Amino acid sequence: MKGRMAIVGDGDSILVFKAAGVATFPAEDEKKAREVLRKVAKEYQIIFITENLAKPLSDFLKRFDEEAYPVVASIPSAGGSTGYGMEVLKSAMERALGVDILFHND
Repeated sequence: MKGRMAIVGDGDSILVFKAAGVATFPAEDEKKAREVLRKVAKEYQIIFITENLAKPLSDFLKRFDEEAYPVVASIPSAGGSTGYGMEVLKSAMERALGVDILFHND
């Protein structure tokens, strides 16, 4: 499992990752994404998931926060960012540090 990366998302969004040598797993909807994540979580240390799938699966994805690996990170899809990934990052930083050091929203 050492150093292995994967991405789960729609075909257009994951295509460039395949060219970069990242294992790609297409999922067109939340049901398929959940199924794929259950399988790849046993094999990969870092898993990217497109925001359009991560947001509706947010409760399911919280289970991965309890262990060191895999790290699951949401990224924008080919259609662009919804801002969800940044929201999750901000929340994680605030939980870990107790303050908002990145975004400084006063």
